[in-house]
Amino acid sequence: MIAQAIAFLIDTLATLLIVALLLRFWLQAARAPFNNPLAGFLAAVTNWGVRPLRRVVPGLWGLDLATLVLAWLTAWALELLLSVLGLGTAGLYGSGATWLISALLAVVQLLRVFIYMLLTVVIVQAVLSWVSPYSPVAPLLVLLSRPFLRPIQMRIKPVSGFDLAPLVLLIVCQLALILLVGGLQTLILGLR
Repeated sequence: MIAQAIAFLIDTLATLLIVALLLRFWLQAARAPFNNPLAGFLAAVTNWGVRPLRRVVPGLWGLDLATLVLAWLTAWALELLLSVLGLGTAGLYGSGATWLISALLAVVQLLRVFIYMLLTVVIVQAVLSWVSPYSPVAPLLVLLSRPFLRPIQMRIKPVSGFDLAPLVLLIVCQLALILLVGGLQTLILGLR
């Protein structure tokens, strides 16, 4: 019981760090202005690991890959730690298999967390568009969701003034969680 409580705390803290790192990477990839409070908060929370890692991991096409690598390393360390405690997805298959399976499951975990982040952004953006369309957060949410909503909006026009693209994107994200993330996890766990 105590091991499960400790695993819960470790999982929660590590997942919050992964969310902060992925959000920092996403904001940079979307070319969001870094003069907003969220970007300052993310930089303050993650600079301890990102700055030293930048010396080893160079950027690519203007993207800060050190942030993405640190998110993956955090997910990998979390999966390994939970496996050692006997609570991880990989379980104990032997040291070599645990390292490899945990590394691959960390990639799947990053994909899962990113999809949940995208779901959250789309839902919050939709709610804000009804409740407070001129909120200071609204332009940032539009900037983050635009690359995902724009292709859908080009194919599905508004119906009586209602934009159905967020609903379609939510359905696509749920399908990606079920088919893509679930399928990858099953495939990786079958490698033992």
